[in-house]
Amino acid sequence: MDRIDQTLGRMMNSGGFQQRYEQMKQEIMSHPDVQAFLREHTGEITQTMLKNSMMKLYEYISQAKNCRNCPSLGECANMMNGYEPELSLRGSSIDIHYRKCHRKAIDDERKQLEKMIQSIYMPKDILGASFGDFSLDTEGRLNAYEFAVDFASRYEPGKKMKGLYLYGNFGVGKSYLLGAIANQLAEKQIASLIVYVPEFFREMKQSLGDHTLSEKLERVKKAPILMLDDIGAEAMTSWTRDEILGSIVQFRMQENLPTIFTSNFDYQGLQHHLSYTQRGEEEKLKAARIMERIKYLTTPVRVEGPNRRTGM
Repeated sequence: MDRIDQTLGRMMNSGGFQQRYEQMKQEIMSHPDVQAFLREHTGEITQTMLKNSMMKLYEYISQAKNCRNCPSLGECANMMNGYEPELSLRGSSIDIHYRKCHRKAIDDERKQLEKMIQSIYMPKDILGASFGDFSLDTEGRLNAYEFAVDFASRYEPGKKMKGLYLYGNFGVGKSYLLGAIANQLAEKQIASLIVYVPEFFREMKQSLGDHTLSEKLERVKKAPILMLDDIGAEAMTSWTRDEILGSIVQFRMQENLPTIFTSNFDYQGLQHHLSYTQRGEEEKLKAARIMERIKYLTTPVRVEGPNRRTGM
């Protein structure tokens, strides 16, 4: 039986294979990522190392091309779904290791949070939300759109930045804008967390029984960008207002973490809602304290337009 190197040697000596090999080599060596890698390791990579690593380099440029043209994680064409190649120098050879792409990293983080917090809110109608599909048929929607785009485009990790308080009638597109912001941030490899407030508050009550309250609350409080959807739609109690909502907004104010809210209420209406509990208790001072923190964290933006869920 011939040795593998002898077989390859005979193939290399055949005209057709040699021509294809030279074409492949030219494609590899002209690739901008390969050129950048070679410049980075000038003096370390010999011609022999380069020759012996051609198939690794060809694997790299094939997979890297897939990543640049990838429309979504679900349509990933790489050998390992959600992983992109990275060149490295290992001893006397060029090697490849695969790392999670930004879409995979964000998707994994979202799934991990969803396992822990069942009220994380990312319904199908906003999962694929984009600014390009947001209708700008009213002045109020255009104004809200501009604020949302500005936030998503200007935010960078660690940047101190005010969030938004999107308020308006039912069905005008407030939650859709949250999805569009989240998806735009994901394109910049920035994770965000959208929580549907009424379900979240109910779940926090249930978590008292299984002792997971503290862990769940910490994850929400510390999210890089937190979006609290439909605040004011919940049945308010002193406990959820003071121990849950109050704890979240206090922490995020102290840490200057961007926070976005949606609500059917304006600031004044939400403060009134927070002032009265299910039992009819009136606690205006506590409500005012929380509202001061929400105002510190956000810029109010009214979203106006017809109810798109009913066609009105």
